[in-house]
Amino acid sequence: MKYIDEFRTGEIAQKIADKIIVAIDPNRNYRFMEFCGGHTHAIARFGITDLLPDNVRMIHGPGCPVCVLPIGRMANAIQLAQLPQLILCCYADVLRIPTQNGMSLSKAKAQGADVRMIYSSQNAIEIAQQNPQRQVVFFAIGFETTTPPTAIAVKQAQHLGLKNFSVFCNHVLTPSAISHILQSPEIRQLGSVAIDGFIGPAHVSVVIGSQPYEYFAEEFQKPVVIAGFEPLDVMQAILMLIRQVNTKRATVENEYTRAVLPQGNTKAQSLVAEVFELHRTFEWRGLGVVPYSALKIKSQFADFDAEQRFQIVTPSIADNKACECGAILRGIKQPQDCKIFGTVCTPDNPIGSCMVSSEGACAAHYRYGRLRRDCVAMLE
Repeated sequence: MKYIDEFRTGEIAQKIADKIIVAIDPNRNYRFMEFCGGHTHAIARFGITDLLPDNVRMIHGPGCPVCVLPIGRMANAIQLAQLPQLILCCYADVLRIPTQNGMSLSKAKAQGADVRMIYSSQNAIEIAQQNPQRQVVFFAIGFETTTPPTAIAVKQAQHLGLKNFSVFCNHVLTPSAISHILQSPEIRQLGSVAIDGFIGPAHVSVVIGSQPYEYFAEEFQKPVVIAGFEPLDVMQAILMLIRQVNTKRATVENEYTRAVLPQGNTKAQSLVAEVFELHRTFEWRGLGVVPYSALKIKSQFADFDAEQRFQIVTPSIADNKACECGAILRGIKQPQDCKIFGTVCTPDNPIGSCMVSSEGACAAHYRYGRLRRDCVAMLE
């Protein structure tokens, strides 16, 4: 398949790995954060770390929208779902995120709540049209990639005059999180790790472009290479970062030129700007309260804002003490460092959100790390 199979060629991957070995300085360590959960998934699935020298370390970042959603927001969603005659529409990944008492939307559904899994925001609009006597809330979640479809849903609901549709908005922003990781005193207190450069997210960058990352490269002298999700994309991005570090450069480079433009998708950006504005503060799992890192619905669309319609107040709820999801999202721990990883906490019984989503670091390590171990065991 074009743009997939050709970016998964093992022979080319080995050639890039050989170039990395030649390029590295054996007397220093390289620490690169792949911000996006899609990259974490690719690294685990294709065994990219097995091709890297020991002094090149990949650090998982907070780029999984399901993983960074704080427990308080999930508690809000569950409370909404339990309201009489209300239909809560959500994407599949959020159904099994556990709250402080083990409750989840999936369990609320089993107890009688009307929770419906949808594939697009358009599905939520259709459900509202089909159920005019019931309130329908779309539990919107995601980074910049999924924000434009939510904006379209809000505008469509206004155009249709839907009185029973609203959005519980949990859209968060990539640049704000990167900035917080690099400069926040709170993050240093929680525990952080030195980072030499970033692999910039793919789909997010299709929307926002490469220009927003120039601030990090210039202000913090951290190189950024935007990469696609295929293994050769990631390998090439690592090589590009190593070459920048070696020459003491800090610029934004775009490996994913087949999809990302410097200015991004300006039409999508305009649509988002029309419907949303910045939240002054927003809590992230693992990062704490991050200023101007999320979106809320503008006042002219307030009729479709579930937070205002239902007077939602979000509590701050601590993570399960046994779960290391917060530390994993900050990059200071690996999934295997968690005492309950793969034993108490599994994809069938997730204790933390990093084990829920397919983009979560724990889910990726559990699935692909276990598969590799099983293959080794079979060979032995």
